[in-house]
Amino acid sequence: MLLTSPQHRRTLRYGVGVTIAAALAFGIAWPLSFLFPVLSAVFLALPLPKLTLKQGLRNMRDTLFAFGVGFIFTQFILPFPIIYVPLLAIALFQTYYHLNRGGSFWLVLMLLICLLLMPMLAGLNEGLAIGVISGLVGSSWLTICLLWVAHYIVPDAPGGPAMPKSPGFQPVYSWPAAELALKSTVVVLPIAIVFIANNWTSQILVMVFAAIFTLSPNLDKGKEAGMNSIKSTLIGGGIAFFVYWALVAVPEYHFLVLLMFIASIGFGRAINSGKPIAKYLPSAMVAMIILVNSSLAEGAGFSENFVLRILFISMASIYVVIALKVLNAFWPQPVTAEVVSS
Repeated sequence: MLLTSPQHRRTLRYGVGVTIAAALAFGIAWPLSFLFPVLSAVFLALPLPKLTLKQGLRNMRDTLFAFGVGFIFTQFILPFPIIYVPLLAIALFQTYYHLNRGGSFWLVLMLLICLLLMPMLAGLNEGLAIGVISGLVGSSWLTICLLWVAHYIVPDAPGGPAMPKSPGFQPVYSWPAAELALKSTVVVLPIAIVFIANNWTSQILVMVFAAIFTLSPNLDKGKEAGMNSIKSTLIGGGIAFFVYWALVAVPEYHFLVLLMFIASIGFGRAINSGKPIAKYLPSAMVAMIILVNSSLAEGAGFSENFVLRILFISMASIYVVIALKVLNAFWPQPVTAEVVSS
C-alpha cells in the first residue's frame, strides 16, 4: 500500500496498531485483556492526530481517577444501600453533565465502566472486582501507549491539515447540559440499581449499552444508536464467523495474528473510504474482536455468543427508547412567552 494520502496512512496505522494490540492481548490474556484491542480499534478509527505527551498522561490520570471512584463506591458505599443509591445518582449525573459541557469523553467512558461494572463484580467476589478493574486500567494505559507507537510506526504526512479544535470544557453552569444529564441519569439509574442489586453479571452488556446509548439522551439519537449497534454487530459477526472457523481449521497463534492483520487492514480501508457503510464499521470491528475473544475460551460457542450479543444490544436499545419516550412525555416543558403574556 503506497502511503500517498492521509487515508492510506490511517488505514495502515489502523491495521498495524490493532494487530499489535490483539497479538499482545490474546497472547498474554490478562484480566479484561480484550479491552486493549477494543479501545485501540475505537480510537485508531478516529481521524485524530497523535496524542501529545500531556494529553496521554492526562488520559492515564483520568483512568486512575475513575478506578479510584469505582473502588470507593464499591468498597465503602455499596454496603449501605440507602446512601449508595442517591450517591450513585449524583455520580452518574455529574458524569453525564461533565460530558455535556464538553468534558473528556475518555474520562466519562472510564467513569461509566467503573461505576457500573465494579459494584456488580463485587457482588460475586471483591478481589475479582479489583483484579478485573485493575486489568481495565492496564488495558487503558496500554492503549494510550499503543496510540503513540502506531503513530511512530506510521506517522502523519508532514504539513497535513490540522484537525478542527473542539470547543473545550465549559466550566460555567449550563442548564441545557444539566437537563440532558438529568434525563440520562433518570434512564440509566433504575436499570443500574436492578442489575447491581441482583448481581446479574451475565446480563451486564445490557446495562453497559444502555449507559452508552444515553450519552446523548435524544429519542431519535438513542434509537439510531441502538439500530446502528445492531447493524454493526451483524457486520462484525459475519466477519467473526469466518475468523472463528478459520481458527477451528488452523488453531495456531500466529495464524490468529495474521487473520487479525488481514481483518484490521480491510476494516481500516473501509472505515477511511468515506462510503455510507463506513459509519458502522468501527463498531463492527469491536463486535468482531469481542466475539472472537469470547469464542476462544474453553467450551465457548460462537453461535450462542453471537445470538446473545444481538439480544443484549436489542434489549438495551428497546429499554432506552421506551424510557426516553415515557420520560419526554412527562417532562415539564419550558413556559413560552405567549403563555406568560396570556
